[in-house]
Formats: sequence, structure tokens, C-alpha cells
Amino acid sequence: MSKRHPYPPCEDFGCEEHEVKCCTPGYPYSWPNLVGMEGNQAKAIIEKDNPVVTVKVIQYGFIHLEGWCCNRVLVWLNDDGKVEVAPIVG
Repeated sequence: MSKRHPYPPCEDFGCEEHEVKCCTPGYPYSWPNLVGMEGNQAKAIIEKDNPVVTVKVIQYGFIHLEGWCCNRVLVWLNDDGKVEVAPIVG
């Protein structure tokens, strides 16, 4: 299993934001089924499904200004600690 870093350097692997599928060939890049799930549970599922990304769990509405990255998935939580929107690589 690959070693995950808490905040790895952003990688785009030559992909454009609208080409998210090219970021993680062979691995999932979207998790619509996780909406409504507890944040840490969603994080564990994403990390198991796609070992090349780092997952950041963030409160929905928090301003996040980093650029688009192929090696990152943001998990946005609502006030109840549940996934608010479908996580996606980027």
C-alpha cells in the first residue's frame, strides 16, 4: 500500500479539471454513494478504493482556496458531520 501524506504537493498529471477521469486511471474518481455517510467512514472507503489520493475532510462552507489536484479528494461535511456533496477527485 502506498504511503499517504497529509497534504501532498498538488499533482495534475497533465489532466485538465474537466478531464478528472484521466487523473486516476483504474481507480474510482467519484463517490456519489457516500452522500449522507459519516465523514471518517467516507474517508476510509475512498482511501481503500483509490490508494493514490489523499482525502481531506472539511466542513461544508469552509473556504478552500487550493488549486485542482489529481491526487486529492475533498469530503465536505454538513453540520451533522455527514457527507454533504458527492466526493470527487480534484
